[in-house]
Amino acid sequence: MIAIRKEWLEKMLQIVSPVLDALETGTLHECLPLDFHHERSKFAPLEAFGRSILGIAPWLELDSSELDDEERALQKIYREKVRVCLDQCSNPDSKDFMQFNEGDQPLVDAAFLAHALVRAPKQLGELLPEKTKNNLADALRSSRTITAHNCNWIFFSAMVEAGLYVLGQDYDLMRILYPIRQFQDWYLGDGVYGDGPDFHWDYYNSFVIQPMYVDLVNMFEDKHPEIAAVRPKVLERAARHASVLERMISPEGSYPIIGRSICYRFGAFQLLSQCALQHRLEEHLSPAGVRTALTAVLRRTMDDISIFDEEGWLLPGIIGEQAELAEEYINIGSLYLCSAIFLPLGLNPEDDFWANGDDAWTAKKIWLGEHSIIDHAI
Repeated sequence: MIAIRKEWLEKMLQIVSPVLDALETGTLHECLPLDFHHERSKFAPLEAFGRSILGIAPWLELDSSELDDEERALQKIYREKVRVCLDQCSNPDSKDFMQFNEGDQPLVDAAFLAHALVRAPKQLGELLPEKTKNNLADALRSSRTITAHNCNWIFFSAMVEAGLYVLGQDYDLMRILYPIRQFQDWYLGDGVYGDGPDFHWDYYNSFVIQPMYVDLVNMFEDKHPEIAAVRPKVLERAARHASVLERMISPEGSYPIIGRSICYRFGAFQLLSQCALQHRLEEHLSPAGVRTALTAVLRRTMDDISIFDEEGWLLPGIIGEQAELAEEYINIGSLYLCSAIFLPLGLNPEDDFWANGDDAWTAKKIWLGEHSIIDHAI
């Protein structure tokens, strides 16, 4: 399925390149559209950058001799580009030095940036110049002054510490343990956590909660016995929720428009993409079927009506520009969380996800009158 992988890669780079190209040259603050919800403009650059590299990180980290020459050349270019961007965003002398500690919002996007480091610890951690490592660590540490709200935000504080760990810095294990413990109490059943003590019918189990939960327990299981003990339950619940997400993809590649932050578009499928990347899909899901389903979502969203403005920046909405769907906290930078769907580009081209032929996903099979497996609960 070389052509499908190439299509995914082209779509990912179409989304993130305006952000990375501008930041590489120190012009992101100048170029990023800031008129939409202008009162949030001081947060927009870090939002756009952290969320862009959140999705591209596994592809940057992939070390494979099976990439074709064109993809390998692109990977080399973007690895260096993102490392320069990490310097630009964290160097106090840079024109694009970013806001990590004023107001509440920077904690969110410091965490998304840190999650990218967790997903690419060699390319975005080990191989960074020492000066960049130190500046980036200082920037991440500065976000500690922000108090997390009592909801998915407590994972943001934890992920910042994980980023410091990747950079070889001192980190606070208690900030990591807190959400790992707390969300056990907020588990509601059948693969779903409350976003805090209350249930919200939205995609935050996939936008934030479970992707961060899974990566934190995987990274720190050997640092505390409590983390090791809870890890199997966290992984089982994540796989179940990924199966639910797969069943939410309609035969034509649309999905339910429910809950807040829906303008993050196909970032709603981050957890399904992550379970595919980490080979943690439930047994009844074929990797090729998940690829086919996610490809249908990408095409349904990107191919019919442009989701970009004339300069290539994302527009708020689902199909084209639908600004009325954006909450007051969303600016143009916020929209780049959609990059999270591209996590499986971190898989080798010979992996079953890419190498096997197209396979219909659950909803498509059923609505075509074909046979599928009955659903279950945990």
